[in-house]
Amino acid sequence: MAETLVVEPLTKAAFAPFGTVIEADPATMRLINDGTTERYHGLAVAEAVGDGARVIINIFRGSPRAFPYTVGMMERHPFGSQSFSPIDDRPWLVVVSEDEAGRPGRPRVFSASGRQGINYRRDVWHHPLMTIGETSDFLVVDRQGEGSNVVEHFFDTPYVIVDPELERP
Repeated sequence: MAETLVVEPLTKAAFAPFGTVIEADPATMRLINDGTTERYHGLAVAEAVGDGARVIINIFRGSPRAFPYTVGMMERHPFGSQSFSPIDDRPWLVVVSEDEAGRPGRPRVFSASGRQGINYRRDVWHHPLMTIGETSDFLVVDRQGEGSNVVEHFFDTPYVIVDPELERP
């Protein structure tokens, strides 16, 4: 039987064990271009290790998930970080797990606004992109290089997200 997961708000403190929340932070703001542009500087660090590794920029288009949704697997990228920043200003879900002896532990689910992106640190367990409501585009900063940069784990007992709208605190 599947275990139900609770959806938490996405905050910098709650997400810190898994990576970085990417959003405009007044503490990092610098005016550039003769004062016509606000630059929110250094919000996340991209990681890329291994032979021929380099950082690339992609657009991912995610189809919305139907709820209740079964979380049956998690993945991680041992050679590079991976960031997702929504382009369409639509809410979405972020599902992550702490590592427990080389396997993902109990997942945590975060509700992200359409103005919040995230950067998964290298080797952090996470669920693939999870959009809600409508198809949504994301700017994704990722690693390209030699070797397989994905490890998948399938749970013996899956977890369920019942309804992200009903479960928000």
